[in-house]
Amino acid sequence: MPTSSRSPLRAALVAASLLATACAASAPAVRPAAPRASLYDRLGGKEAISAVVGEMLRRIAADGAINARFANSDLGHLKQALVDQICQVSGGPCQYAGKDMRAAHTGMKIADAEFTAMVGDLKGALDQLKVGATEQQELLGALAGMQGDVVGQ
Repeated sequence: MPTSSRSPLRAALVAASLLATACAASAPAVRPAAPRASLYDRLGGKEAISAVVGEMLRRIAADGAINARFANSDLGHLKQALVDQICQVSGGPCQYAGKDMRAAHTGMKIADAEFTAMVGDLKGALDQLKVGATEQQELLGALAGMQGDVVGQ
């Protein structure tokens, strides 16, 4: 090929290369999205979880549909177990050391309505303490898997 026909092609390639380099240099850097905080952190940590559980237990004590189920419970022990369980389920550093849910509820014959009442008391506590809707849904979703191990045992 004669030199004269290569010059325009070469000039176009050099110009395109320079343009691409300039565009890449001026484009904003793409940064990966910050990792989302754990549910535990978004709930406010162990202190906030403890406040939710405390409020839930106050609601249960006033809830005629289920308060008799808790009449002979060691509420201090129950509160600590629930805090540890929610802490662990939500991605926090706690380790729930209690019985698995099936073993803990065997022989109690808890009805669906009683389970639903307790979930309602938890939801009321979450609402009162102004826990966000997303966090409520995530927490209730994580705990919902336990229903089969609690109800009817």
